[in-house]
Amino acid sequence: MSGSKKLNNKSNVIAENFKKFRQESGYSQRELCQKLELMGLQLYKADIYSIEHNKRSVKDFELLAFSIVFNKPLADFFKGVKDFE
Repeated sequence: MSGSKKLNNKSNVIAENFKKFRQESGYSQRELCQKLELMGLQLYKADIYSIEHNKRSVKDFELLAFSIVFNKPLADFFKGVKDFE
């Protein structure tokens, strides 16, 4: 068994909405890291890239922080997620 858990070869299901919300907010990946750091969440630009490109899973507390920074309900991160094939 691999230590990396994936579903349909994806590390997370929010990648597209996460990237869309970041871009709509006008934040660069670096700026988003700075906003999150003010909340006490240390992520690096490489982490943001990895989340957006389905190379990294998202922890529940990270998702909560994203929801606050983007001012979006948690459910919005899952909108449009296709049924798992």
